Amino acid sequence: MKADPIGVATGSHYIDGDHACAEGAIAAGCRFLAGYPITPSTEVAERMAERFPKVGGMFIQMEDELASMAAVVGAAWAGPKSMTVTSGPGFSLMMENLGLAIMMETPCVVVNVQRGGPSTGLPTLTGQADMMQARWGSHGDYEIIAISPNSPQECFDLTVKAFNLSEKYRVPVLFMMDECVGHMTEKVVIPEADKIDIVPRNFYKGKKEDYRPYKFNGDNSVGPMIKAGDGYNIHITGLTHDERGYPVINADAQDKNVNHLVDKIIKNEEDIRMIETDQIDDAEVIVISYGITSRVALKAVQDARAAGMKVGIMRLITVWPFPEKLIKKLSSKVKAFIVPEINLGQVSIEVERCAAGKATTIGVPHAGGWVHDPNDILKAIKKGVK
Repeated sequence: MKADPIGVATGSHYIDGDHACAEGAIAAGCRFLAGYPITPSTEVAERMAERFPKVGGMFIQMEDELASMAAVVGAAWAGPKSMTVTSGPGFSLMMENLGLAIMMETPCVVVNVQRGGPSTGLPTLTGQADMMQARWGSHGDYEIIAISPNSPQECFDLTVKAFNLSEKYRVPVLFMMDECVGHMTEKVVIPEADKIDIVPRNFYKGKKEDYRPYKFNGDNSVGPMIKAGDGYNIHITGLTHDERGYPVINADAQDKNVNHLVDKIIKNEEDIRMIETDQIDDAEVIVISYGITSRVALKAVQDARAAGMKVGIMRLITVWPFPEKLIKKLSSKVKAFIVPEINLGQVSIEVERCAAGKATTIGVPHAGGWVHDPNDILKAIKKGVK
């Protein structure tokens, strides 16, 4: 399916990542946004509030982020593609209802423009310290999809991708920007509507009495949805449930529920995964980065190559699910992984776990507020080459 031409601001624009994200959401077919203003994400909501009346969308400013996430879950089951946007403490407030959306298999997108924390932290300055919260922020066993753009152009392109993945796998997708990318202004090219591939909502078309919102087929697929209020005799709940959605509180039902939530992501990881690599075939050291840090790391890698060091690049566009198999494979070929990130070590711990002692993992931590000095990354590269 192609994008709705009414919702596409076609052409070249000079806009920041927040605005590009909003345009990507609209192009993807998002027509409902619930949110609460919070720096540095507010510009996403402002842009959509301005654009929605022109495309038939609705923006509701909620009383807080907990209510925002609840509204998005409810709206998605009423039919429209839905999203919310937040930063820092607001992301924390969304975690309970994020878990509800996961258990209810509700497609939606959650945009988090990361800033320095904890608590109120650095409201106007950058950070990447929400990455482990993105993976483990809600309770229980589940899998999630989290995407990290590194440019305003990707904020458009990957927001469309986020909605497509959410529809395909009936799962919330986390769009993990950082303040630098959100407030960075660059050229963004928005294609014609017929050049933008859109995954539409898969609505059920059979007999109402035959509909089952949760069919655990064992093939890692997800079933179609319906619109609340259309007369289907089903139940949608965060409780462990059967295929009709009715609560079943026992170990067998839990086993089916939870394994389905995990398997539909993990067993489709190759379809979901987006990774950018360069010169890793003969590399002795690989720099693994994401978001704005991937752009800063490029300077360090270029300097290292100029000095004759065999350095490769791996950029995580999809951070979750994590490319565990790929890193395990590479760990027997390289001396070290260098992991710069604007936190004190989150993704680097995951890299170290996957490397399992076969290769050294060297983190380049940064507490936030600004980006790395490329020389600090270069020093880590030199350490890894030795």
